[in-house]
Amino acid sequence: MSPVGKTVRVATRGSLLALSQTRWVVARLEALHPGVRFAIEIYRTQGDRTQAAGIPLSQVGGKGLFTKELEEALLDGRADLAVHSLKDMPTELPPGLTLGCIPEREDPRDVVITRDGTPLAGLPPGAVVGTSSLRRLAQLRRLRPDLEYRPVRGNVDTRLRKLAEGQYDALVMAAAGLHRAGFAGRITEYLDPGVVLPAVGQGALALEIRAGDEEMARLLAPLHHLPTALAVRAERAFMARITREAQAVAGLEAAAPPAPGAAAGRDEAAPPAPGAAPAAGTAGPGSPDRAPALAGSCQTPVAAHARLAGDLLHLRGLVALPDGSRLVAWEAEGAPEDPEGLGTRVAEQVLALGGREVLAQIHRRG
Repeated sequence: MSPVGKTVRVATRGSLLALSQTRWVVARLEALHPGVRFAIEIYRTQGDRTQAAGIPLSQVGGKGLFTKELEEALLDGRADLAVHSLKDMPTELPPGLTLGCIPEREDPRDVVITRDGTPLAGLPPGAVVGTSSLRRLAQLRRLRPDLEYRPVRGNVDTRLRKLAEGQYDALVMAAAGLHRAGFAGRITEYLDPGVVLPAVGQGALALEIRAGDEEMARLLAPLHHLPTALAVRAERAFMARITREAQAVAGLEAAAPPAPGAAAGRDEAAPPAPGAAPAAGTAGPGSPDRAPALAGSCQTPVAAHARLAGDLLHLRGLVALPDGSRLVAWEAEGAPEDPEGLGTRVAEQVLALGGREVLAQIHRRG
């Protein structure tokens, strides 16, 4: 039963996309709980200030740039609920907070936007492509090394304006953001995850609450989407394992360069045999909340995408050098009851096939 007369303070960023997705959440909660008032409160995050200053996020690094101020509002009681893009969140939350709900995922794919409808394959050599993500950049350089890639900053509407002004010939962005912000009609082409693997958690929202707030957990429960939650748990377990390894590599590099692994020269890993059994056990708690920026951040191309396929959970993950010269990927299937185990297993394979050396190279390059 909904607590009639209660006011829930919902923390969000103030960008067009953040407000669009927060209003989407609030509209559904209001329909589920007509006696509850949901008040949206806007917070400016470090990531917002960084974008406004024109500083590339890859120069700042680290997860939490777009979440810390919202989480502080939860912890000190100024807010009851925070709405995030899941891909912005660290793999471990601050003490005292928990994910109360993962709603159904939007389209996780990346998309191409051009002024005249030309797809990626049809762009002429030297065309200028704007992308804000090293993950996208590493994969796009392998697909079209003949294009010129430039960073593009700003919110969704700002980036589209820059395209219209001729600063870019094409943009590569997340489909989910364009859908939620009302710009789906601007999309030229969807990039299949087999072509450009999405960011961990891309397209998913995370509703964060205080740990132990059972009333808020009950209010959010009807919005929870189990297939999405299983998929993003596998993806985040993959990222958590890669992040822990990156921290270990950084520590080892400080003392002495690591010996190259047996498979360090491989660019692309082949998938396992169908039906391979998942490793026993589950992933650990993940990286510290404000982890060093080497992995799972804007500074390292890390990608993963999971989906339920029948009775199995399928996951593909990768790490790459920012220039796209090396990319190590692996995919596997496992029982949906153990998404963390699947994510950890895929990460271990990526690391064994050359991912450790990729992380070491990124660290050495600074």
